[in-house]
Amino acid sequence: MKRLLIVVFVFFCAKIIVAQHRHILPLVCFNGIDTLPCVTLKNVIIVGQRPGTSKKELDRYNKLVRNVIKVYPYARLAALKLKEYDDILVQIPDTKEQKRIMKQAEREIRRDFQKEIEDLTFSQGIILLKLVDRETSKTTYQIVDELRGSLRAFFYQAIAKLFKYDLKAQYDPKGTDKEIEKIVKILEDNEL
Repeated sequence: MKRLLIVVFVFFCAKIIVAQHRHILPLVCFNGIDTLPCVTLKNVIIVGQRPGTSKKELDRYNKLVRNVIKVYPYARLAALKLKEYDDILVQIPDTKEQKRIMKQAEREIRRDFQKEIEDLTFSQGIILLKLVDRETSKTTYQIVDELRGSLRAFFYQAIAKLFKYDLKAQYDPKGTDKEIEKIVKILEDNEL
């Protein structure tokens, strides 16, 4: 019985050893002499501390990176939802039906994301508004105006102004939002 168990054990061990995966790499031949494996590596972005950058400035930048990482998925989702609802609304000629659909969409979005959006900090909210503009090529004010009407857009803008937000703020990738744009590019390349 012991011998049978030992034979079975050795048999399974041999199977495990033989079942190793082999990776075949493409080869590159140099001058007909050397043959080397050809491996494609990911791009690497090295972001070093600029000379003269203080700890305070570095902390501010790291906070900006964390904030962009947190709100960028919401901006992407907003762009996808907006495109989805635009495609639906184009097919419906009746304005009453369009308004009903938009109210339903607003309820769904509130149900799904209200808690997360309310938990955003002030600076995360501003970044989200700018990234929504970046992703949709429309300011948040324009989106609300198109989908819910001018009166509602004016009302939301007035409330936003009380909290020092601006729904009409545009994304400026070459100016004030240059750092945000760099971070988003790194995120889009899956390198952060």
